[in-house]
Amino acid sequence: MPPRRQAAPEGSMPPPSRSSSPGGEEIEETPFFDNVDELQQHGINVQDILKLKSASINTVSGVVMTTRRHLLKIKGMSEAKVEKIKEAAQKITGSSFATGIEVQDRRKRVLIISTGSKSVDTILGGGLMSQSISEVYGEFRTGKTQLAHTMSVVTQLPQEMGGASGKVAYIDTEGTFRPDRIRSIADRFGVDGNMALENILYARAFNSEHQVVPLLYCYTAIANTSQMELISECSMRFAEDKDFRLLIVDSIMALFRVDFSGRGELSERQQKIAVLITNQVQSDPGATMTFVAGGALKPIGGHILSHSSATRMFLRKGKSLTLTTGYGRAEERVAKLVDSPDRPESEASYKLDEGGWTDV
Repeated sequence: MPPRRQAAPEGSMPPPSRSSSPGGEEIEETPFFDNVDELQQHGINVQDILKLKSASINTVSGVVMTTRRHLLKIKGMSEAKVEKIKEAAQKITGSSFATGIEVQDRRKRVLIISTGSKSVDTILGGGLMSQSISEVYGEFRTGKTQLAHTMSVVTQLPQEMGGASGKVAYIDTEGTFRPDRIRSIADRFGVDGNMALENILYARAFNSEHQVVPLLYCYTAIANTSQMELISECSMRFAEDKDFRLLIVDSIMALFRVDFSGRGELSERQQKIAVLITNQVQSDPGATMTFVAGGALKPIGGHILSHSSATRMFLRKGKSLTLTTGYGRAEERVAKLVDSPDRPESEASYKLDEGGWTDV
């Protein structure tokens, strides 16, 4: 449930702008997670469903997107069982094809979450959208983690304030999550800090070479998990708790070196989840300012990660501002929309202060 809002303090910053959902009309509430337990209604026994869950497959969409070869690697799965499971999953999900009108109706269910900056929201068409993965990359001190903190609070706001009235899952691979920053940003929007923190499911991932041993907790319960179990835990919690609206991974390449594992569990059928990933940059001596956003800098992860992200934004430092805030000297940053399926390439300025991302 959304956090309890306090009366906005005098002189507080106004709520972020937000474009209404495409179509501008009220959409009937429909289930957006196809829990793998639904297979039981189509003749799949409980034991086989438990085997799927043990392999980090928690949704019917996950079954559809997992190849037969990988399903056969699950202990106790035979070719006959895999075919039966695949057939049952196909019956639930229906045809992969849809008319343009059906696709249009699905797009009406897209949620748009503000970044906290009106100018950046404008180039994004209102903010970050659900049903897709948005990647933000740039050098240090360009505001990647601050965007993650800002959106952790904004997501909990009602839709008329640019939020999605939901909870947030936050995977932190670098140990940069700060509850005090969440409280400061919550104050900006007149939200109770404790309630804002309560609605954030936080995971700290500790890396040792290529192996990840994270701790997943919500300020209370702690459980040891592996890399794949972390994504599995998220998808399982999302399926059980319908209030989640945003998954944040800060930063992505510290956790996933080859591919965005588990993306089948975060498919577009899960219509009310937006995914925000931050990424680092590396030098690209062969690039030029003319052809590559960021000049001699490029995001880590190459083509695999770039093709997994529907929207990509490059962040860079701008000119120093004379304004001094309690968060330190304010500096202009510039967000460049590099890739988007429905928005033109463009730039917008923003700055960081005690309330997170905001306008210059």
